[in-house]
Amino acid sequence: MMNLAETIKQSCSQHPHKRLIFDDEVLTYDHLWNTASKIRHALEDLGVKAGDRVAIQLPKCLEFLYIHLANLQLGSISVPLNPTYTRDEIAYFLGDSRAKIFVTDGHHAGFADPESTAFPELQKVINIDLQDSSIDSILSFNALLQTQALDKSYPAQQDDIALIIYTSGTTGRSKGAMLSHQNILTNLEALHKLWNHSDQDILLHVLPIFHVHGLLVAFHGALNAGMDIIMRTKFDPIDTLNCIQKNRCSIFMGVPTMYHRLLQVDNPQKFDFSSMRLWISGSAPLLTSTFEQFQQVFGHTVLERYGMSETGMNVSNPLYGVRKPGSVGLPVPGVSVRIVDSKGQDVIPGEVGEVWVKGNNVFKGYWEMPEKTAESFVQEWFKTGDLGYHDTDGYLFLVGRSKDLIISGGMNVYPKEIEALIETLEEIEEAAVIGVPDEDLGEKVIAVVVPKPGRQVNVNAITTLCQNHLAGYKRPKAIYLIDKLPRNTMGKVTKNQLRDKYRIIAQ
Repeated sequence: MMNLAETIKQSCSQHPHKRLIFDDEVLTYDHLWNTASKIRHALEDLGVKAGDRVAIQLPKCLEFLYIHLANLQLGSISVPLNPTYTRDEIAYFLGDSRAKIFVTDGHHAGFADPESTAFPELQKVINIDLQDSSIDSILSFNALLQTQALDKSYPAQQDDIALIIYTSGTTGRSKGAMLSHQNILTNLEALHKLWNHSDQDILLHVLPIFHVHGLLVAFHGALNAGMDIIMRTKFDPIDTLNCIQKNRCSIFMGVPTMYHRLLQVDNPQKFDFSSMRLWISGSAPLLTSTFEQFQQVFGHTVLERYGMSETGMNVSNPLYGVRKPGSVGLPVPGVSVRIVDSKGQDVIPGEVGEVWVKGNNVFKGYWEMPEKTAESFVQEWFKTGDLGYHDTDGYLFLVGRSKDLIISGGMNVYPKEIEALIETLEEIEEAAVIGVPDEDLGEKVIAVVVPKPGRQVNVNAITTLCQNHLAGYKRPKAIYLIDKLPRNTMGKVTKNQLRDKYRIIAQ
């Protein structure tokens, strides 16, 4: 197996005139690769070597892609960082990763000082002026615009680290998941076959690119297959449907919030999306109501899948075959999945347990955290921390994170079961169920509910619904109405924030 740089080089050589259209800027695969090659030489001149970490905190832009591809060519490690991270968060990530180079924009350039002892290996902060989109701005830090893009070898080995992706850090310190070239390529090839990617596809890319979903599954997946890529800085539902119609896009990858907002478009049938063959959803659970409404309104069935920063994609509904609402599907080829109890024993279909996965897609471990790495594995099996069950057909259904499990009066309560029930009420947009400390029960069940715009929610109706359908220990002891649920940038509800807030309010 080649490394990532070699496979991208091969795709760019086979499809030199394929396009990446970033907003209104059009460039070819050939241009993309050659520009990245020039930046590779700029990094080398700055002393960056294979294995060094290069942190990138930029909004979604071509410069981000150039620098990331340059790292792959050089064998250095990309450390993509959320552009909304604060000074304190960036200080942690730069210090923990021991990044040699920090590439950022004018808003964040002051977050790190190479002279500070807090960053012992940081040699340079590269401030890219994103107001100037010219190539001179991108390369001005080493004046290499006049240099030829020499076709050098690509030194990374399959087992070398290509990316360090920091987890969200909802409990304790954020951990840097080390993804090797082999991890990424194995997953890309499996998805290529599973989703029938081809160079005839046109991807509409509206996701952030500092995360596995947008950078690896979407961008690298398209690049690997030789697709045209229509990349937009931000998601807008009207713009999305216009882009599909104008560019005859065939694949869209989004998070559930995007599908919900597409359904809010007035008369979406006025747009021509007949070119679309695949709508993929991930990064957070897709509501069954959204799944079914999208079928009715758009005439397409969303393909839901399940992955993690540590593994890429583990499970996917089939391209051809039954896509079950509420299920993330069947194991991706090359990935094994188990559902186990607290003793690590396999459970029967229908019984909830922790999801364990195994395969060449599974990461090498957490950066400089050998204890955390050891805690996360049983032999080759990675303990995901997600709770779920298999049905008798082998489809996986997720019910939440193990840290979100509520133990009330000694009984296990799975939030998703209660959330799904509450969301059957017509006037309710969505719900989040959490546990808060309780002297008597240990934890008591709390429901935080978002009404649909302009609708009134009767709390008594929720209480009655839960009384009629749930055992007493599962019923919310308090119900709170809220305008919207807190979410991270990938659309996942941040239940830790809700627990922090309502542990006080609910006392």
